[in-house]
Amino acid sequence: MKKELSYDIIPTETEALIFDLDGTLADTMPLHLKAWMAACKHFKLRCPENEMMQYAGLSTYKIAGEILKTYNPERTSPGSGELAAIKVQKFDQLQKYVTSIEPVVQMAKKYFNKIPMAVGTGGTRETALKTLHLLNLKKYFPVLIAAEDIDNHKPEPDTFLRCAELLKVNPEKCVVFEDGDRGVEAGKRAGMFVVDVRNFNL
Repeated sequence: MKKELSYDIIPTETEALIFDLDGTLADTMPLHLKAWMAACKHFKLRCPENEMMQYAGLSTYKIAGEILKTYNPERTSPGSGELAAIKVQKFDQLQKYVTSIEPVVQMAKKYFNKIPMAVGTGGTRETALKTLHLLNLKKYFPVLIAAEDIDNHKPEPDTFLRCAELLKVNPEKCVVFEDGDRGVEAGKRAGMFVVDVRNFNL
């Protein structure tokens, strides 16, 4: 049974909070799915809608590669970079409809100016910054690590470790908020305390 997300979930020794963006702070997952379906339709690619959630947490570039490799192995074009670019373009057209996941946002607001906070996302920097701007959240997160900032993406711990480095906080003193299996694994591999928001009523 799911429970309410309360402030006492944060360990007393916490020195920094790191938030995933899509599906954690922002209810963007339905919009990302629509954008992927539109991008695949643009190139007449196979892309089973009911299987797309298995890629949650992967970077945009890696999802494009998986779609081509798994569902369209016979195709030599587009390349993954081209597919990813069209997906970003399609998402940009839908992004104005984004809404916040309020219980998680309230957590960030409570700790604003009390402990440092960052966003660690598998999305592109431009897309993440626009989402934060649309939700009026940019000021809360002085540190943003996006897909192009690192070489190894979730479930590798690099995204969150880089956040901790820039926040100047030891990883074991960080709390990560995540909504995907890959992100949860990345947080744990970084040695951080992980809050899986899927376990709460949001």
